[in-house]
Order: sequence, then C-alpha cells, then structure tokens
Amino acid sequence: MMTGKVNPTQTLEATGITGVKSAYYNLLEPALMQHAVARGEGDIGIGGAFLVSTGEHTGRSPKDKFVVNEPSVKDTIWWENNPPMEMKAFDNLHKDMLAHLQGRDVFVEDLFGGADPEFRLNVRMITELAWHALFNRTMLRRPALAELESYVPEFTFINCPSFKANPARHGCRSETVIAISFEKKLVLVGGTSYAGENKKSVFSVLNYLLPDRNVMPMHCSANHAIDDPEDTAIFFGLSGTGKTTLSADPDRTLIGDDEHGWSDKGTFNFEGGCYAKTINLSQEAEPEIYATTSKFASVVENMVYDEHTREIDYTDDSLTPNMRCAYPLHYIDNASESSLGGLPKNIIMLTCDAFGVLPPMARLTPAQAMYHFLSGFTAKVPGTEKGVTEPIPTFSTCFGAPFMPRRPEAYGNLLREKIAAHGVNCWLVNTGWTGGPKGKGGSRMPIRATRALLTAALSGSLDDREFRVDENFGFEVPVSVKGVAKILLDPRRTWEDTESYDQQASKLAQMFDDNFKQYEPFVDKEVLAAAIKAKN
Repeated sequence: MMTGKVNPTQTLEATGITGVKSAYYNLLEPALMQHAVARGEGDIGIGGAFLVSTGEHTGRSPKDKFVVNEPSVKDTIWWENNPPMEMKAFDNLHKDMLAHLQGRDVFVEDLFGGADPEFRLNVRMITELAWHALFNRTMLRRPALAELESYVPEFTFINCPSFKANPARHGCRSETVIAISFEKKLVLVGGTSYAGENKKSVFSVLNYLLPDRNVMPMHCSANHAIDDPEDTAIFFGLSGTGKTTLSADPDRTLIGDDEHGWSDKGTFNFEGGCYAKTINLSQEAEPEIYATTSKFASVVENMVYDEHTREIDYTDDSLTPNMRCAYPLHYIDNASESSLGGLPKNIIMLTCDAFGVLPPMARLTPAQAMYHFLSGFTAKVPGTEKGVTEPIPTFSTCFGAPFMPRRPEAYGNLLREKIAAHGVNCWLVNTGWTGGPKGKGGSRMPIRATRALLTAALSGSLDDREFRVDENFGFEVPVSVKGVAKILLDPRRTWEDTESYDQQASKLAQMFDDNFKQYEPFVDKEVLAAAIKAKN
C-alpha cells in the first residue's frame, strides 16, 4: 500500500526497494503523530508535543560509525577518525537491511539538507518509526508540496532501529551500526532509536561534499543583526558551552543553532529545526526554548513526565542527562524565515574551561583561530560522568570531530582562508569557571558578563580598546569592557592563591601543547608560531 505525495518515478519500488507492507510518503505532522501514537511509539504531551523514550541508546554511537572504503574516497577520508567498512560488508548490510524491511511499514520523507538552493542536498529519509519521520521533518528543510512532484533524491538514508547488525558479516563493531557509502550515495543506520543519528548522518555527508565546492561546513550556531543579515556572527562550540543559548539572543535574528555552511556569498543553515538540550531548562532563563516543549509536534526525547498530567520534569535525569527537544525554527519568534545570512563578520569559539584559568574573552589572529579550531577545547566537569572527580580536558577538533570525514586540516585551512579573505574578527569566549577550578573554589562565569562581552565584540566597540597579551596563552585580552568587572578580564586576579593559578595555567598549556602535536606535521609555520607552548 502507498499513501502520501511522491514523485511517481521515485517510489520505493521504482528505486529498487520492494516487499514493504505499506509506504507512507511525506506525511505531514498531524498524520505522523497519529501513526506514532497508534503504533505505541510514544505519548501526546501538553500542547501536542510528542513524548518519547529512545530506549537503550540515549545519545550518538560514534564508535559504531563507519565509512565505506571505496576507490573514489580512499585518499580523502580521515580514516583514523572514520573506521573503514569494506564494500562487500556494506553490500551485505544493505541486502540484510532491505530483507528486514520486508512486510513492514516504512515512512519516507523527502527533504533538503541546506537552506541555500545552490548548495542544498536532496535527502530521502526512510525509517520504520513514524516518530523518526516526524523528527526528520522537524530537523531538516521541508520542500513545498508542489516541489515533491519532481523531487529526485541525491542521497538515501535508511534507518532500522529494530535491525541488529552482525559484526562478522557486516564488518562493524556491535549490533549498532552507522555506515556511509559515498559512491552508492547511501547511509544505513541500524540498532539504535536515538533520532540524532539521522541529522548527524546528513551533516557528515555535507561535511564531505561541500569543501569541494569551497563551502565551509560548520558545527556552529549563527545569528545576524535585526534587519541586517550582512552583520552575521557564528558560534562554534561543543555541547555545554552555550552555543544554543548565546545565539538565541532576543536582540538578534537566529539563523540556526547547530549546523551551517559558509559559501562565497554568505552563511546558510543546513537545518529547519533546533535540537536543544533540556536538562534543567527553565522558563525564566530560556523562555522561548522552554515554550517549545509544549508546542504541537515538538519531539521531546527521554524526559521523565507524569503519566496522568503529562507534566515534564526538567530536573530528572534518570533516563539520561542528554534529554532533548526537537522543534521547527519558526517556533522561535526571532528566527530567520530564510535561514540565510551574510558573510560572517565575527567568529566566536566557545569553550567551557572548568580549570578556571582562561579569560572570559580573547581576540585571535587568523593563525590562532585555526589553532583553536583544530584544538576544539572544552572540559568535562566533576559529576558529569562516573569517576570524574576533577576537570578533564576534551579536545574535539573542528568543534565536531565525530562528524568530520576529511582530515581536520582540510577544514582548518578553508576556515583560515575565508577569515583572511573577508577580514573576519575572531574571538575565544570562556563560558566556564573563574577564580579556581569547578568544585575547588571556582565560580561559573556570569552570563551577564558573557553577554556584555559578546555585545561589545559584535558591535565593534572593542576595536579601539586596549588589549594585553596573555603570557600563558599568547592571545590578546581586552583590559576593560563596559558592563564587565575588570577583575574578570584578568583571571589570575580572581584566584585567592595566584601561585595555584600559575600552576593550573601551566598545566592547561601543557595539555594544549600535547594535543596539538598530532597536527604539527600538517600545518604551516604561521600556525605553529601561534600554538600554545608549555613553559619549561
């Protein structure tokens, strides 16, 4: 049985997928919600949100992600970060997954990855879960109904959560698998119900394809000045650094919160929705994001709720600290309708320094920006994982290593070229601790100070300010900024024991130094000169 709207030349049968029980094409949100509830996939929450648990997998499975070792990509994939899968094993996986779908219902959504028509990718998302189809419609770009009549997929994604991979037959690590074939233009996902694998797989494909078109793919949020798309800022940052919160500035227009491209003509969002972490979310601190958890067809993942009232508990992390809400961009009042911006004027690299030694803001040269982009530093804090009793450094190159199919230098060099060509201002912003490490005398950087610093940077008011060169890390730090206590700008002064600060700063510099040795053979002298060096 076939239901919905689809290009008649692009049905599953026309493209070689046969034997499914029913194929539901491009259903809209109300119909997908009906199917999801009828199939027992989750519950309707307050306001019509869809409440779901993803079961065993409450986050991505990066160790189970593979790229097929094919002739056309053999010399361009970063194999150390993307374990290879042999072509025969992938063919076995594809064959077995299609056999698994025999006699089952499938939901097909034909979508776009990328808001700019010149660079977008037509992606067909096939899944056995109705709520996954709802998630995919929320997170990717949605064609107009008229566009579906001539829509032709360029990449196909098949996601079967109930399929269990066989490591011996499929060349993988466990029963969970994510495998990308760039030659077959096919992505296979099995053994996990975590919906984030869908959007991150599209991101990974775009991360490989776009650099060949001189487009910089970025794991970042972005916004622009109200009524001035040419005043665009991008925010790089790993989870927990404030990427979503700081870009959702009510005084600026939100382009997107997670994935973007930077072409020669401007910035564009890859997505049509946001995927916000909701642990400890409050109406007072983040009212717009909070409101999305009770809006129609928002997908609320792994949040504990009262079965009778359907009220959500934002503090209960018994299922996972990685609880999330997926919602369309238009649920944010100040979101851009086009999801397009101009060429970036400012780049902000966010880090959460739990060691308490980095200043709240520093200005970077293009070479320093490439260095910090390749480093991708933040820190895990005590209490986030079992056994973590003191801050642990996390270096995720390009602020998104799991999604980078190419070597980091490919992205770093492209970023530096674009920074130099367009005269972009680059800033490192610490949203972490000051006055000491987390749990040992330090306190969290005041959000008001961070916002005041960002406002000053984006407005250009720091251009004529005095800066000092930090003796430990080599970047420039503003001496004074309106609305920010001077003592915060010199983190050594916030510590009661300055000798302990010196020791901790030296320790962190050594961590940077040790981490960057892996990139030294691949960067030029200018970047090497900008590198942080530990003091002997």
